[in-house]
Amino acid sequence: MSLHHSVDPRLWNLEQELRLFALDDPRLTRRAALRLGLMGGAGTLLAHSSLARAAAKLPLAPVVAPPAKAKSVIQIWLWGGPCHLDTFDPKPSAGSDYTGPLNTAIKTNVDGMQIGELLPLLAKQADKYALIRSMSHGSNAHETAAYTVQTGRASGGRDVFPGVGAVVSLFKGYDAGYKGLLPPYVVLTELQGRFSESGFLGPRYKPFATGGDPGAARFVVEGVVAPGLNEERQKARRELLHQLNTLERATAKGDPRLAAFGQCEADAYEMILGDAGKVFELSQEKDNVRDDYGRNTFGQSCLMARRLVERGVPYVTINYKGWDTHKQHFQIMRRKLPELDRGVAALLQDLKAHGLLENTVVWVGGEFGRTPKVLWEAPWNGGRGHYGKVFSALVAGGGFKGGHVVGSSDARGEEVAERPVHPCDLIGSMYEQLGIDPEARLPHPEGLDVRAIPTVAADVQRGGRLNEIM
Repeated sequence: MSLHHSVDPRLWNLEQELRLFALDDPRLTRRAALRLGLMGGAGTLLAHSSLARAAAKLPLAPVVAPPAKAKSVIQIWLWGGPCHLDTFDPKPSAGSDYTGPLNTAIKTNVDGMQIGELLPLLAKQADKYALIRSMSHGSNAHETAAYTVQTGRASGGRDVFPGVGAVVSLFKGYDAGYKGLLPPYVVLTELQGRFSESGFLGPRYKPFATGGDPGAARFVVEGVVAPGLNEERQKARRELLHQLNTLERATAKGDPRLAAFGQCEADAYEMILGDAGKVFELSQEKDNVRDDYGRNTFGQSCLMARRLVERGVPYVTINYKGWDTHKQHFQIMRRKLPELDRGVAALLQDLKAHGLLENTVVWVGGEFGRTPKVLWEAPWNGGRGHYGKVFSALVAGGGFKGGHVVGSSDARGEEVAERPVHPCDLIGSMYEQLGIDPEARLPHPEGLDVRAIPTVAADVQRGGRLNEIM
């Protein structure tokens, strides 16, 4: 007799759903995913944990990885594109048509290194980070520029390549022995939607987006924290679920076909009621620590990122909105730059204090810079447009040397003057710090030979690894 006819049909359906889930099969319906993941609790997270760990391994070509200096990455994505002249590459002598009212550069604690006047706290931390002032790709569109900066590839073509977070999740996540209940790739707090972060690697390597607001009185993490439900009500619901679970009582103990579901439930409630989910409770931090980061969404996201890497999460992205400043640029900068300054400076200091900066890469930047020349004319009235010719990035920790400047732009910040750095150069350098071979093969669904970083034969601009700060 077939299995289909020898057991309760509900168990048969459950087993099929588990198999579809494990294989990331598109036939898995949302309704089935809700059943498997206990969406009333932490099911969204468990798509990345219990069942993801049980999924079939994708075959990877054996590679000899370089020695790892870093374990995690915190990517602070300045969504929309920050102006390099106002942040990490000031040009006070360029004139008011370029500087606007932000016409002063301030000294840092590193001789000869200056940054924008609205970043005084970061100025005191310059020995902890390096500035790259010659980033370039030439794209002035959000979608194509974001794709290039986060994948190292030119846009277009037949494939959607995975972003850095997905590749790190592949090589440092469940396939590499990662054991945490927390997903290996977490986004605070929402996805950009510019492209599929996991690309052709598929949904197993998609990030978990927390939703919610870390700066709120209670950080309501999607799938973990249920608004209006306290711990006692959650426990009561779990007990009721067990009372109603006649299927489990009617099935022989130790049935392997229910084991995965049982583990899924146990992990779900560990996230909801146990220690694992407490990582999201920022109230556990001292008030002065929270104050140091800034009591706002970005500042508390930085603190949340520190807590996540402290728990071993390999890749955390903070998607920090508000940098697409076509109009009212300088008014917006006077609000956002102090917020950025406080959050990142506190993060660097806190990581250092916890002994985490040495093995955590902090990467700050956006998809491009802004036009060096201010657009005073209507309708912009003092705005800055998109600018992919030259822009800046900050990197710290994880083996990168602090107190250095890589490359330069010209006197007005309009062109790369020396040492061009392209996205694949920075990404490849981060992979090396993480112990990921940039030449490692990625598991392409059609078996194509695709490497973590484009090969030299590929038509991709490159300037070389950042050896001067590695």
